[in-house]
Amino acid sequence: MRRVVFNQKGGVGKSTITCNLAAISADKGKRTLVVDLDPQGNSTQYLLGPLADQLEATVADFFDQTLSFHLNARQTADFVVGTQFRRLSVLPANHQLEDLTGKLETRYKIYKLREALDELADNFDQIFIDTPPALNFFTRSALIAADACLIPFDCDQFSRHALYALIANVEEIRADHNAGLTVEGIVVNQFQSRASLPQKVVQELIEEGLPVLDPYLSSSVKIKESHEQAKPMIHLDPRHKLTLEFIELYDKLDAGKK
Repeated sequence: MRRVVFNQKGGVGKSTITCNLAAISADKGKRTLVVDLDPQGNSTQYLLGPLADQLEATVADFFDQTLSFHLNARQTADFVVGTQFRRLSVLPANHQLEDLTGKLETRYKIYKLREALDELADNFDQIFIDTPPALNFFTRSALIAADACLIPFDCDQFSRHALYALIANVEEIRADHNAGLTVEGIVVNQFQSRASLPQKVVQELIEEGLPVLDPYLSSSVKIKESHEQAKPMIHLDPRHKLTLEFIELYDKLDAGKK
């Protein structure tokens, strides 16, 4: 199963959701890979901590390799890095991704990620793909390579107004490049249950027929500690309310694909 976590708006929790669902997947016994396609490398930093600055090969090197013929080209698995968490690996990002965009688009390498993940199909049970906050080459590559799309939503009116355009973009990718792609649902993030505006906005989404997933992920300062210590919530505080929400969300997603 390959899931892409995508929203064109920054700061909605893409990396947080990606890494925490992936960590739960691995903790439940599944061989799990996170693919970090964001030049900022937040998922890479989250899962590897200080080791993220010592990497010899990243997903940028993988894409750069596709631009020219190599007699002894490295296999996709050569770019995958293990984390300190059992069964959890990452295909790490690098800021050089941004510099490669134009060349990759010109050479039409849009299917290379899908081919790479096909190559890894026997190595991993679950793959989660983190994307940049833009509908660029890397996001399109991820949507073409994925089975399902999760859309983080941070209870903001600007995010709500952008949702229909975002879903339309995903549907266009499905129609043109990936007939099996589905919008698995909208993940409500940073939800404040005692505030009236978030409740109102989320209820409007439901009434509009959008696929809002339950449970909603609570707003918590604990997540900042999780980022700082490079430990997803399942490893930092397994009994925390937010951890239990992530687990419930993962279980519902996993059950829905069986």
